[in-house]
Amino acid sequence: MIRKSFLLVIIYSAILFGQDAGNSGLSFLKNGASARSISAGDIGQLNGDLSSVFYNPASINFQESASIMFTHQAWIQDLRSEILNTGFTFWGLPFNVGVNTTKMSGFEARSNPTDEPDATFDVNFFYGSISTGFTLYEKLDFGISIKYLYESFLSDDASGTGYDFGLIYSDVIDDLTIGASLRNIGSMDKLREEKTQLPSDLILNSTYKLIFSSVSLNVNPVIGVQKFLESDDLHIHFGAETIYKEQFSLRLGYITGYDSKGFTAGAGVYWNGFNIDYAFVPFNFGIGNANTISLMYTF
Repeated sequence: MIRKSFLLVIIYSAILFGQDAGNSGLSFLKNGASARSISAGDIGQLNGDLSSVFYNPASINFQESASIMFTHQAWIQDLRSEILNTGFTFWGLPFNVGVNTTKMSGFEARSNPTDEPDATFDVNFFYGSISTGFTLYEKLDFGISIKYLYESFLSDDASGTGYDFGLIYSDVIDDLTIGASLRNIGSMDKLREEKTQLPSDLILNSTYKLIFSSVSLNVNPVIGVQKFLESDDLHIHFGAETIYKEQFSLRLGYITGYDSKGFTAGAGVYWNGFNIDYAFVPFNFGIGNANTISLMYTF
């Protein structure tokens, strides 16, 4: 019964996240951290937005003000994530603290083939992170994130530690910024008999700024390459954000290499320090759509 339930979780996760089953676990670490980033290709913009730290911790050096953000993700079936991030300065250094709780509900446990299950249970994931960074040399910035990881399945659980490292070079040419990050390097304790492999990846991405002052329009295209280290998975991310009068935004993106998803889209509204952002990701095979909403306040 337990082995069959484990297999069900693995298959379910593979459908949800489009990964090669068995190469790694903790697939919730592959999900974006905010509606803004997800809707624009889910690769992160190299700026001071709170969610940028999730993709490249060196972006923490671009924080200008303290801020706090809450994100709710309703993925397909019964997968839910709640994410809280806050950014601030302490002792002259920028910091970002994040918390993520993710749950898959409604799994059935049986010891024998019956119409009714013996019990139902949830699969739970969690991380708590702290990030900081500093300028290495002129336009070159460095950042690091440390994560406490936890997963639980029925009567089994395990914890571990993960690390993210990032570099960003600003204004390679006017308004063009490039970055590189190595994420989810670390290990877990054994979950019953085996250790879960972290979904370690390498991201190379760039952000460009186009400003059309005459029509109060900013366009921020982003492109990136994501390589998962424990598999042959390679994904190219394209996205763009269009902001009108610093009050409204529309976003589109596309991700290659996934059978289950490709297009991303969303919108945002900004008012008096508040940001409200929404992301929509349709999945193939008739398995549903993912919806994400983020609320952020900048002090």
